[in-house]
Formats: sequence, structure tokens, C-alpha cells
Amino acid sequence: MMKVTPEDFFREITLRFCSSLDINIAIQRSFQYLREVLPVDEVFLDIHDPQLGAIRRIAHAAGQDGSKLPEIIPLPIEVWAWGQSIDGPIIVDSTNKDPMVRKIAKLTKNDGKSDLSLPLRIEGKKIGVLILRANRDGVYSKEHVDLIRLIAEPIAIALSNALAHQELLHLRDVLLDDNRFLQRELSPGLKDAIVGEGSGLRNVMEQVHQVAPLNNSVLLLGETGVGKEVIANAIHYGSARSNGPFVKVNCGAIAETLIDSELFGHEKGAFTGALTEKRGRFERADGGTLFLDEIGELPLQAQVKLLRVLQTRELERVGGTKPIPINIRIIAATHRNLEQMIAEGQFREDLWFRINVFPIFVPPLRQRREDIPALTRYLVQAKSRELGMTEVPAIALGALERLMNYDWPGNVRELQNIVERELIRYRGGSLSFESLVSPPYTQKEQPSSNVNWESLKPVSLDEAMAQHIRKVIEFTKGKINGKGGAAELLRINPSTLRSRMEKLGVNRTECGNA
Repeated sequence: MMKVTPEDFFREITLRFCSSLDINIAIQRSFQYLREVLPVDEVFLDIHDPQLGAIRRIAHAAGQDGSKLPEIIPLPIEVWAWGQSIDGPIIVDSTNKDPMVRKIAKLTKNDGKSDLSLPLRIEGKKIGVLILRANRDGVYSKEHVDLIRLIAEPIAIALSNALAHQELLHLRDVLLDDNRFLQRELSPGLKDAIVGEGSGLRNVMEQVHQVAPLNNSVLLLGETGVGKEVIANAIHYGSARSNGPFVKVNCGAIAETLIDSELFGHEKGAFTGALTEKRGRFERADGGTLFLDEIGELPLQAQVKLLRVLQTRELERVGGTKPIPINIRIIAATHRNLEQMIAEGQFREDLWFRINVFPIFVPPLRQRREDIPALTRYLVQAKSRELGMTEVPAIALGALERLMNYDWPGNVRELQNIVERELIRYRGGSLSFESLVSPPYTQKEQPSSNVNWESLKPVSLDEAMAQHIRKVIEFTKGKINGKGGAAELLRINPSTLRSRMEKLGVNRTECGNA
């Protein structure tokens, strides 16, 4: 390592850090010099974000084997308060036994490594921290501390200027994209950032990048609310069909009697009320992608016609005799176990083989908790715009920890609803999410000795669903639509609920009063 005087070190780092308003460029230039004069394998530049009660990564420079730390690291309240009180550099390694330092080491995955942490302040207010990391334990000494202390002020000024520049660019982008936000065109494509693509959804996005440029069918698997539609968007917009139509169909939201007409279209006079010819969803997706959401809800008759279209790439409208060629890509999605449905005769095996060319499993939110801070931040910003709020509320200290400790049975959709509910209730201050409690079915209960075993006899899935729908409608006194209606409680579209009631023989008037 090169020997330098304190004066030379101060001058060289100041020149490099102040050489660009792009903080990533500045830190890369500084890193190249730092590794020549100090034992450092990577550098992190973080800010203390009071709106999140967390450390947020702004820039990172490393050699070939850099750390994969999350972008946002929530801090417990006591750690946040301790961090605000630190004025000088701190060595974080196995020799530092301070309880708060050990907590920081665990949060930043410091095991077996050495960190030299330099607080950055402007006019006494802490704005961030510069961290030098060596991939060996016990590396840094008092000499290193004294040297790094010299550059605290110029780096703090450079960081402050870069953040101000980023804010100006952000405000410009908000103005340019205001029309897009007003139209709620928030669905990200492959070219846009997907929250979690670098962490909890990394494997999913690797598969998306593999399959998107091709034309084969894709099957998205995962629980309700995990974001399968977002992944379908990414596949479409990352393909050669991105300039073509992207048509979405919720197979469970279409009445069984209308499925053929909706999917395949109909000719004029094909049935009573068919006053004009109609192009179905398949024709409208010609040259693009058709997304069949909840494909497990398709009736067997529609499955037969879908299979024929996939095999021949032709369709016939209802009442028509002329084959119509189509050029589409199929992306299907379901939260159901299609293989079990095949065994029960509810889903065609040949259709399963046709759509299961490239299955992608989207993990539930509880299996990718590291995505929750970034998702929450994104949703708070997006929902604040949708609700017309003049400013984005801050997130209280400890709130992100509370969110990460929750099981999220409703996945991202439930998180979205929780964020929106919190914003509706917002009356100033910060978002604490204190109303978040685990649902009854996630709490452990002691078994009762007075069990009515007769009532626990197995029933078919349709019978169980019908019983549950009747109980919910009884609870809402027959109300289907609107606030507090059965559809809202069941978290499904009202038309989907009515379709299932008709299919299962559930009569609203027998359940409660409208």
C-alpha cells in the first residue's frame, strides 16, 4: 500500500468526491484511490432516512466480490438514537464489544470483516455515513481512524450537494411524468425497476430475463396477491412483442355463459342479442401477449377450445365457420394446484402440458421479507400520489420492523391495502402501522376437548366454498357490493363473486336481507 501524507490524502479524496454530481461516479473514483492507500475492499455511502427510520444505500463501490446488502436496512429505535449521537469514526469488528456496535455489525452482515464507519454531518445534523470495509477481521487501527477523520467535512458537503441535485432531477421527472401518474400507469415492465428484483425476486427475474425474448408459453405460479401480473408485464415488455397489445383476462371474473364470446368473439346473429360481430380477447391480442389470470377457473368446455387455439394458432368465433389465424403469446397464472385439479378431473392434462412449458414460481411475501422496506417505501409514495396528498408522510421508527415481523397472508396486495388504509387515516406525524395485527387464523390456539367431530367431516372444495360464501353474506346481511360488502371481505371482484354464487348454487336471499 502506498504511503501518503495527511495533506495529500485530504486533497486527493476531496478532488475525487467533488468531481461529479453523480454520487456513483464520485464514489467509484474515490474507491480507486482509497484501495491504494488503505486496506479496503469496498465502500458504502449511506444516508440516514428519517422518513423510513432506516439506513438507505446511496452508492456502493467494490471489487469483484462485493457484498449483497439490502438497499434499505431498518434500524431499531435505540440503534437509530445511538447512531445520531456518534460524532467520530468507529471501527466495527470482532474486537469492538460495544452492544450497539454488535447490533450494527449484525444488521450490516459484518461477520468476519472489518468496517471503518465515518459519520457525515452538515451544520451539526447527521446526514449519512461513509463505510470502508475490508474482507478480513481486525484490520483497522487508530492511524486509519485519524486519516479518515480528515475527509468527513468535504465528503459531507459533496453528499449534500449530490442529494440536492437528485432532488431537482426527481422534481423534474415528477413534472414530466405527471400525466402518466394521473392515469395510474404504474405497471412496471422489464425495462422498469421491479421492487425486489435484486433481492427476494432475484431468481424470478433471472428466469424472466431468460424467457422474455422467446415466444413460448409461460405459467406463473404463486399465492393470491404475490404480484403475478407484474411479472407478466415484465415478460411482455421485455419481449419482441412489447410494442404489440398486452391483453389481460381474469378467467374467474367472466360468467361461464359469456366465456366463449369474451375469449373467442362472436359473429352477428350468433345468438339473441348479438347485434354486431365482436372480436374476442384472443383477436385483440394478435401480435402481442394474452395474459390468462386464474386459468384454473376456466370451465372444461373453454379449456378444450383454448387447447385447440394453442395447437393450431387459429380460432373460430361463436357462430362462425371461418378459421381466423392469430399470432399471440400466452402467459397463464394461477394460485391453484393444477396437478391436483387434473387428478380430480377439473383441469385437462393436455392443456396443462401445453401451458406448463416454462413455469415460474413467485414466492409469497413472507418468504422474501427483505423486500418489505423497499415495497413499503414505494407503495407509500405511489399511494400518496393517487390519493392527491401534497406530501409523502414519513414512516415512524420501528414501523418497518413491525411490518417485517408480520406474516402477510394476503401478500403484496395486503401490504398495498394496509398502506392505503394508513394513508386514509393519516392526520399528520408519521405512519406507525400500529393497527397491524396478525389475523386470527395465524394465531396458535389450544385444541378444545369439546369438538363436534360430525361438523368436521370432509366436504368437497365446492361445498366448503359455498358454505363460506353463505356465512360471509349472512354477516353482511346480503350486501355484495361496496364498503363492507361480501366482495370486499372476500377480496374478490363483485362480478367474480356473483359468478361463483351462480356456479355453486348460493342464493343471496337465503343468506340475508339485501
